[in-house]
Amino acid sequence: MTATTDGSAESAGAGSESTPGAPPPGPAGAATPRIEYGLPGAPAPAAEAGPSLRPAPSAPGRGGADRPGSGRVRVGTLADPPAGPRPPRPGPDDPAALTGRIAAPPAPAREARPRTDYRPPGRPGAGRAATDLPGPPDGSPQEVYEAAARATRHLLERQDPAGWWKGDLETNVTMDAEDLLLRQFLGIRDAATTHAAALFIRGEQREDGTWATFHGGPPELSATIEAYVALRLAGDAPDAPHMTRASAWIRAHGGIAAARVFTRIWLALFGWWSWDHLPELPPELVFLPPWVPLNIYDFGCWARQTIVPLTVVSALRPVRPAPFTLDELHADARVPNPARRLAPLTSWDGAFQRMDKALRVYRRFAPRRLRKAAMATAGRWIVERQENDGCWGGIQPPAVYSVIALHLLGYDLGHPVMRAGLESLNRFAVWREDGARMIEACQSPVWDTCLAAIALADAGLRPDHPALVKAADWMLDEEIVRSGDWAVRRPGLAPGGWAFEFHNDTYPDIDDTAEVVLALRRIKHPDPARVEGAIARGVSWNLGMQSRNGAWGAFDADNTSPFPNRLPFCDFGEVIDPPSADVTAHVVEMLAFEGKAGDARTRRGIAWLLAEQEPNGGWFGRWGTNYVYGTGSVVPALTAAGIAPGHPAIRRAVRWLESVQNEDGGWGEDQRSYEDPSWAGKGASTASQTAWALMALLSAGERDGKAVERGIAHLVRTQKEDGSWDEPYFTGTGFPWDFSINYHLYRQVFPLTALGRYLYGEPSAPAGDA
Repeated sequence: MTATTDGSAESAGAGSESTPGAPPPGPAGAATPRIEYGLPGAPAPAAEAGPSLRPAPSAPGRGGADRPGSGRVRVGTLADPPAGPRPPRPGPDDPAALTGRIAAPPAPAREARPRTDYRPPGRPGAGRAATDLPGPPDGSPQEVYEAAARATRHLLERQDPAGWWKGDLETNVTMDAEDLLLRQFLGIRDAATTHAAALFIRGEQREDGTWATFHGGPPELSATIEAYVALRLAGDAPDAPHMTRASAWIRAHGGIAAARVFTRIWLALFGWWSWDHLPELPPELVFLPPWVPLNIYDFGCWARQTIVPLTVVSALRPVRPAPFTLDELHADARVPNPARRLAPLTSWDGAFQRMDKALRVYRRFAPRRLRKAAMATAGRWIVERQENDGCWGGIQPPAVYSVIALHLLGYDLGHPVMRAGLESLNRFAVWREDGARMIEACQSPVWDTCLAAIALADAGLRPDHPALVKAADWMLDEEIVRSGDWAVRRPGLAPGGWAFEFHNDTYPDIDDTAEVVLALRRIKHPDPARVEGAIARGVSWNLGMQSRNGAWGAFDADNTSPFPNRLPFCDFGEVIDPPSADVTAHVVEMLAFEGKAGDARTRRGIAWLLAEQEPNGGWFGRWGTNYVYGTGSVVPALTAAGIAPGHPAIRRAVRWLESVQNEDGGWGEDQRSYEDPSWAGKGASTASQTAWALMALLSAGERDGKAVERGIAHLVRTQKEDGSWDEPYFTGTGFPWDFSINYHLYRQVFPLTALGRYLYGEPSAPAGDA
């Protein structure tokens, strides 16, 4: 399959503002590329003009039928993909739910929502008059009350008029580099976008020429390679000083051959790396039933959404013309892929390495009809899971690979599925005032909104405040009442939960559902029956998603197979979704507030948490960094569920938190604690991590203790005049160590929650069972 461009690869820009969400103007009158499609020997259909990859004014409608145009599709030897809007999907009770083709009929269209960051202070938003703020409790320090009041006003200013909050979700430059590589692959890279992306990537480069994956972290090889290639695409000369420093470091650390598999896949798309030197990923995986090891449902949902499209890419092995060579990135350009010894056959690694060799042989003899059917099935699987806004799973990496796979299967850029997918990728872009463009890996409006509502309520904002009611309305509208991939393991469970993102109905998550329920419980809504119905469905769904060991994972139940992480292909990040202490804690806390502390299922969760306590007294944090986050999640949950503050587990946690408090009174923990336990609880103080430690200590009855006094003083002292806090450090976690996140709203919601609980006391769960 080949793709050529006719005319310039630059597309006309739209908009002239240099504010977040709006790109700078592009070159006037630039031509839109034409793409030719077809497998070797197959006639290519007339190409349609590709869509602009600039941010659209709003998200597409919720229903597939809302997508404009029908597109034209040609798939040489493959089954033709559907033209026009997608047909209705099987409903939650359809037998297809057990085979993985899970999707309900299109949900009622939701209003399109722009995905920009918060509303800056001073702009109109929800009610925020000073008279709405509660008075100071008797005997409380005035400076603490004033800090909480400033933080409350600031957070209210950031609410979108629709009711939601969203902070930037910052990761690393691989998102920006891969976005440019995608555009190059599709032939739609334009000068304005390239310039803006390069501006951001250059700004993240360090003095030694490298790039890290989190603030203050060590150099990272794959990130440095991808950033370097992106800057080459942007026109940076390889002999420029910042580029020679980067390439020298890359060569000194093993070159391209030492990079992770995903980086080498991107390079293989342009012939910079050989497909023969990548692990096999056969599309026939989609035919494995859920009870067979290494079926696609053995992978965590984020990995599943990535692997299925990559099976198509791996099978077809496309190569686009490379605009330059990358010999300077090989440790030895004469031998770009030096031979490596296999691990012993008796080891897991050795066994899977030899399985990969067997798959290479299978590739040569795979029945053509079987492979064709597998790719067609994978294509249908991808299309069925496209969200109504055009994205996949609400996260950028699966969306990128899904677009590539469907393009290779013959979907032209004008097809509704492709057009919606490409437009959805635009909304991951955050345009900064200096003209730089940062790509978010994901967006967190549901998570940010429920945490903001909890923070405001715990800081004393009255429960019927217009901002909280509007937030509740928005969260209620976001409830997911259709089935998803989770039903493969829980086929009889009724839906009822919330996702993390604006649009991700296929993958609601247990953590968000628990926190949304906790938020809704704090709000006095004018339609209590509506709230009670949503809460009841969320509680029931979360209980049904409990794993066999009594704990909860993030997206699936019992997603604990030991095999996926062993695959040679899976050398980056976590690819399964086992139960974690932080998610389990949030569910236990929610159940306690629903009067179910004595429920047998809650008690099993509590027993699991107690058994998972680390020898140092903390708990591992899967989705936040790290032991401070885990401990800050578990201790409030245990005390809410009736575990006494004097319980030995609580006292061990208190002693550990006191032992790792910094001299400035705050708490911090570096991402390196995931690799090196000696870093546990160590790092520069941050607002969010200080708040997590305080939330644990306050729930443990330590309000009058010296550690709490010093921690509260640290938050008050480091607060900015506008009521916010600075936090350059990454305190969120996508994959432990491999993919770190800086949630820009964490620095606001968690300190306010801690200050509020210090002032007004801990929220109390009802006594008894419901």
